[in-house]
Amino acid sequence: MMENKEQESRLDYLLEKFKEDSVQYRNLEAEGSYREKRMTLRALMNIRMPGIMEKDVIQIQDEFLMEEAKEKGIVSLYDIPTVKEQYGSSHPFAHQISVWQGDITRLQAGAIVNAANSQMLGCFVPCHQCIDNAIHSAAGIQLRAECDHYMKSRRIQYGPRYEEPTGQAVLTKGYNLPAEYVIHTVGPIVGNGLNHELRQDLRHCYENVLKCCVENGIRSVAFCCISTGEFHFPNDEAAGIAVETVTAFLKKSELDFDRIIFNVFKDVDMELYRKELK
Repeated sequence: MMENKEQESRLDYLLEKFKEDSVQYRNLEAEGSYREKRMTLRALMNIRMPGIMEKDVIQIQDEFLMEEAKEKGIVSLYDIPTVKEQYGSSHPFAHQISVWQGDITRLQAGAIVNAANSQMLGCFVPCHQCIDNAIHSAAGIQLRAECDHYMKSRRIQYGPRYEEPTGQAVLTKGYNLPAEYVIHTVGPIVGNGLNHELRQDLRHCYENVLKCCVENGIRSVAFCCISTGEFHFPNDEAAGIAVETVTAFLKKSELDFDRIIFNVFKDVDMELYRKELK
């Protein structure tokens, strides 16, 4: 990717400001190539606790991230074929469902789904490859701030040890993402084998995201492969549950949606969804 001079200038400015904002890394030497400096900025954003940031810094961060989104390539619904168009699927809702392989942060949908953890503040591991980290990194630090506001309000209501339950859906703005909204859901963690309860928890993730869409007039949504990464839900069973749950929901609410996208990153998931939707 070619970097323009304006982006380089924004990057250098943001590095200095995010270093100043950090007590631990205030004296960090942020040098090297554009890519190396960009990873350093992402790391500083990842580890930053929610809190006030200067308006000028937020503005430059927004300009930087929005330009970066354009450079990556924004993908609209018109760029993505339905499974009927793609491979002649005979699924009853083949005209409304797509399977798309790529970076979910490029999608210009009504909402994208984030596989969150129970703390709901995003991933704090610098430059971690999970989807939670990717979405927060592309959205900007305002997303963590909004999630923090939500969690604080829940802790006032339910106590200081509150954690977001598995299977719920929490709506936030998308900020610098092409998507208007992010819907966060905490998927089930598979530890000592799969069971009925874990399967039901995953179904609830999909059901509650779709309910959230209907309640908020969101007509297009892109699902990630919830729980199949760090949470170790078997990919084949997860794909089956996803398609089954979405199909059942569309039977009741077909007119509420223009498009539902199953976003996959791995080839194995692409094949699994093809089989489910043939």
